[in-house]
Amino acid sequence: MEEVVVKPIIAKELLESLQTKIEEEKQVIVHCCFPASPFLGNLIRIWNTTYLLDNHSSHKSKLIHAENITIYPNWTVVPFMKDFWFTLVFSGLPKDCTSFDFKEVIPEEGGFFVNSIKRNGSDIYRIKISEE
Repeated sequence: MEEVVVKPIIAKELLESLQTKIEEEKQVIVHCCFPASPFLGNLIRIWNTTYLLDNHSSHKSKLIHAENITIYPNWTVVPFMKDFWFTLVFSGLPKDCTSFDFKEVIPEEGGFFVNSIKRNGSDIYRIKISEE
C-alpha cells in the first residue's frame, strides 16, 4: 500500500516572521579590484570599519567577512604589475536602497572609497577601488 504524505499547513504568522528573518539575513558580496601598480612592495589591507553606506538613509552595512585580503593590522603583499582581487561580504542593505557608497572609515589617510554604486537585484558587485 502506498503511503500518502500530507502537506503540512504552516501558520501565516510563522511564515511572515520567517520572511522578516530572511530579509534581515541577506548579504552583499563585493568583489574588489586593486589595480596593477608599477611599484614593487605594495601592501594592502582592509579595516573592520569598512561599510556600505546607503545614499538615501543613515544605514551602514557592516563588513562580515574578507577573502584574499588581511584585516588591519596585518598586511597582504600585492603582486607586481597585476590587478589584485579580493572579496568582501557585508550585512544586507535596506530593501529600498537604490545606491550606496563603499567606504573604509579609518583614522589615517588612504581609506578606500567608491562613490554611488548602483544597486542591482543580485547584491553581488565588482568594483575598482581607489584611495579617498
